[in-house]
Parts: sequence; structure tokens; C-alpha cells
Amino acid sequence: MRGRVGRGVMPSEIRTNTRPQDQAEPLAGEGWELKRGTGLMLERLFKLKDNGTTVRTEIMAGFTTFLTMAYIIFINPKILADAGMPHGSVFVATCLIAALGSLAMGLYANYPIAIAPGMGLNAYFAYVVVLGMGYTWQIALGAVFISGVCFVLVTLFRIREAIVNGIPHSIRIAITVGIGLFLAIISLKSAGIVAASPATFVTLGNLHEPTVILSVIGFFAVAVLSVLRFKGALLIGILGVTALSFFFAGNKLSSFVSLPPSLSPTLFALDIPGALHAGILNVVLVFFLVELFDATGTLMGVARRAGLLKDGKMERLNKALLADSTSILAGSLLGTSSSTAYLESASGVQEGGRTGLVAVTVGVLFLACLFFAPLAGSVPAYATAPALFFVACLMLRDLTELDWEDITEVIPAAVTALLMPFTYSIATGVAFGFISYAGLKLFTGRAKEVNWIVWIIAAVFLFKYAYEGSAG
Repeated sequence: MRGRVGRGVMPSEIRTNTRPQDQAEPLAGEGWELKRGTGLMLERLFKLKDNGTTVRTEIMAGFTTFLTMAYIIFINPKILADAGMPHGSVFVATCLIAALGSLAMGLYANYPIAIAPGMGLNAYFAYVVVLGMGYTWQIALGAVFISGVCFVLVTLFRIREAIVNGIPHSIRIAITVGIGLFLAIISLKSAGIVAASPATFVTLGNLHEPTVILSVIGFFAVAVLSVLRFKGALLIGILGVTALSFFFAGNKLSSFVSLPPSLSPTLFALDIPGALHAGILNVVLVFFLVELFDATGTLMGVARRAGLLKDGKMERLNKALLADSTSILAGSLLGTSSSTAYLESASGVQEGGRTGLVAVTVGVLFLACLFFAPLAGSVPAYATAPALFFVACLMLRDLTELDWEDITEVIPAAVTALLMPFTYSIATGVAFGFISYAGLKLFTGRAKEVNWIVWIIAAVFLFKYAYEGSAG
């Protein structure tokens, strides 16, 4: 930081925003105070001036991003606990990997993009791989680790672009939409709005139950707050329903804050040999594909929103992808499902965030959340269900990007999206999507339109069906 030091004031003392006219703009921003050394360090790390931003703007943007994605510390432990994982340990792992991943993205790649365990991926982990296919959660963590290694390798060897470009746009859209539908049925079940029926498989639940009523109220609260552009609408909805549950649904809270629970039940508990021996190739493939599309799409989308693309490209995309992929590896070691870049980072960008200081702020805030384990443990499934259902609704908007005039594109996309909720398996939807895409193009004389990546993936899933009779 440049500028004059007043008489009797040492350079190491706190500076104010009062300055002579010829003094340079303070890095901290109007109304903020920073030590000279701290300001220089932040400038060197994040290049604030080059990106036309200030410390104040970046920190406020970080708070905004955190508020919009903090719901994950309540939802992720609930989902993975359904798979038999210890709730307290998963809560700690969620906070830690969100902190470590966001710090890595901020300090290494210098992008205003936060990382945390991904929605959809955690549902696939719990409800498909563990509860549906019967694997232990330790083996499932091993599969996450292997997918992370694959992600790191394709990033290091710079073949990510070839893979992403080789997957049809319609299939990429369908995977997002299908995961949204899958999350929808999970959230409706958790809320009690959808119940099992021997005659029709599913039916309407008991709307007189207090928990169902609270879920409905929570969903409309989240939707209304989002329309009114309240920061942290999802988090407010979760905490609001939880608060009401103490009065109307018999919920109890032992304490508000405490020391973090032990991480030891999930730390290094992954079973890599078990994952390899089990031969769950399709599980690893689905993890890998969703991680790759999710990370690449989110990174490019947020960077575009922030005006950080040059000639349509991210200058430090490989660094950002490495931060993302190493977070997957670290998360599997700590005890949580795959992590990914969060689209909610766009909220911080909307507030003016342009550098990695935004992500660093998010990381620090997630570390602070470690001391709120009792609160996280008291959040019932019907309180997180409204937020989950709201996220699911938003994931359906990508359907508008499909070319509805091309049957060979629309049908595989529809097959992919619809089979995910109706078979309760993301893997099955992806498998049938790739197989139907390759088959339709082949039998309509348009095989040349199919990239070699699609042929390989379709063949892998087809072999899996022929050999085992199920894609899981």
C-alpha cells in the first residue's frame, strides 16, 4: 500500500480511510481499516487492484456465498446418515472439506468459487450405492476416492476437454435434470408428502401430520424469500422449520454450541481394495462423469458471470479443477461423498466478488461452523426437505436448452432423466441414456455424429448389463 504516513504514526499501525488527495486508493476499501503489511499481502495473493475490487467487497461477497450454501452442513450429514454413517463425524467432515476445498480454490486458483460436498452426488452415494446396491459406506468412499484419482489424472494430462466435449450436450443436460428429479422424490419422501403404496408404488402422504405441514410451510418460505432475493433463503428456511419443530413437532435441542464431534469414525475409513474387488466400475464411472460435468460447468458459469473469461476461456481452469479434484480425494479420506464447485458462488459474484479472497472467506466461515454440531444434529429431515426440493425444482430449468426437434437427442435425454427417479438410481439413468443415444444414432444412420467417448461409455454399461443384469 502506498501513501504518506502522518507525523507520529508508525507504518505498522492501523491506517484509516482518511487520506490526502494524492494518496492511492486503499486496498481495504472505503470505511475499512487494515495494517499495511496485511494489505500488501492480500494484494500480492489475490491481485485485488488488477481485478478492480477491494477487501471489503471480497469479504462481503464471501459472506453472501456462505449464506447461500451453508445449508449443506445440515443436509449432507442427514443424507449420509441414512447410509449408516455417523452423523457427527460426517458433520465435521463436511465443514472441514468445505473449508479446505474453498481455501485451496482461493489460494491456489484465485477464483471466487467455493467448494463443498455436492448435492446429488451425496444422494447417489447414500440411496443408490449403499442402500440400493448394498455396498458398505466404506466401499462407497473407496469408489469416491478412485473417481477423484481419475479426475486428477484427466486434469493433469489435460484430457478433460476432450472428454467433456465428447459427451453430447443433450446427455449433459439430462444428467442435471435427472439428478434434480431424483432429489425431488427423495425430498418429498423425507417430508412425508409422498408415501409408499402397494397398489400404485407411491401416493400422497398424510397432510394432517405436523411434520408434513411444516415442510410445506418451509418450501413456500424458501421460494418466497428467493423471489424477494433474500440472502441465505435456503438456510433461513431450514432454520425456520427447525425452530417451529420445537413447538409443534416435539423436537428437542440439548445445546446450541459445543466442541466438534470426533472425526475418527470416518477418518481414513474408506475401503479402496473393497471398491476395486467389488468391481463397481459403473459406480466409479457415474461419480467421475457427474463430478467432471458439475465442476467444469459450474466453474465456467460462475467465471462467466464474474467477467473472468478471456476469449471464452478460464486462464487458470486447470488449477481450479485440481483444487476441485483434490477436494474429492481429501473428502473421501475425511469421510464424505464427492465435493464440487458450488453454483451458489454466483451469489457472491453478484455482490462484486472477483478473487480467491471470496473463497477464503467462505472457508474460514465453514471452520467456524464446527462448533455448531448440536444445532446440526437437531435439524430433522423434514426441515431440510423443503430446501432439497427447491434445489430440485431449479435443476429442471435446463430442459429448455434441449433441441426438441431432434428425436435422436430428445429421447436419450428423456430416458436419462426419467429413469433416475423411477428406478431410484442415477447410474441406471446414465447407463440407459448413453446406450439409447448410441443405439438411436446408429440405427438412424447418424453414427458419425457420435463421439468415441460415447461409444466407450455405452459399451461399458452394455457389458455391465449383459454380465450382471443390473447397472445399480
